[in-house]
Amino acid sequence: MLLPVLYSFRRCPYAMRARLALLAAEQSVVLREVSLKQKPDAMLAISPKATVPVLALANGQVIEESLQIMQWALAQNDPKKLLSPMGTRKEIMMALIEEADTQFKHHLDRYKYGSRYSPQEVDAHQDAGLQFLHKLDRHLTSTPFLFGDAPSLADIGIFPFVRQFAGVDRAWFDKTVPKTVINWLDGYLNTDVFAQVMHKYQPWTANDPVIVFPAMLPENADEV
Repeated sequence: MLLPVLYSFRRCPYAMRARLALLAAEQSVVLREVSLKQKPDAMLAISPKATVPVLALANGQVIEESLQIMQWALAQNDPKKLLSPMGTRKEIMMALIEEADTQFKHHLDRYKYGSRYSPQEVDAHQDAGLQFLHKLDRHLTSTPFLFGDAPSLADIGIFPFVRQFAGVDRAWFDKTVPKTVINWLDGYLNTDVFAQVMHKYQPWTANDPVIVFPAMLPENADEV
């Protein structure tokens, strides 16, 4: 059986969350790590927009957006019910992801690349990002995950961007951000699942051996 082909970049948060969803769905793909400085012709041929992740299905369909890749994977198999957290309407969960993908990401980019902006602008974007993290705190105050006692699409969809935000100034993050959010973030960073998703691969070339992702997890591995 032909497997879908995923063009990915290890550190990209969009590609990261796509890999997390594929792993949660137990959906195998052929993984092709991309060098952003020299993107492979095979990827550009199917996706001229030239951003990762890109998923090429065996039937010829190409999925170019990370959230759509996540939803496709979990539509095939969702053993942990990430698409339907208990007691939560899907549209509420999707609205939080949308806010993260638009407003929070806007401020994250300007905070992360602060050398391009004035100190006053950087502070404003840092504060705006912090306000979104306080919103996550309100979700996490009574439950360990954003929509209950188990992970949801929102958790794996938003976590990679919070990781980037924390990485700008981890000392400030640990002093300022609500403890619930810190614990939630670190809970993901310290799992075997995250280690597998972040495994390093050399950039793919046409003559390389096939790499299948996900690899087999040990039976006692942490859940996504």
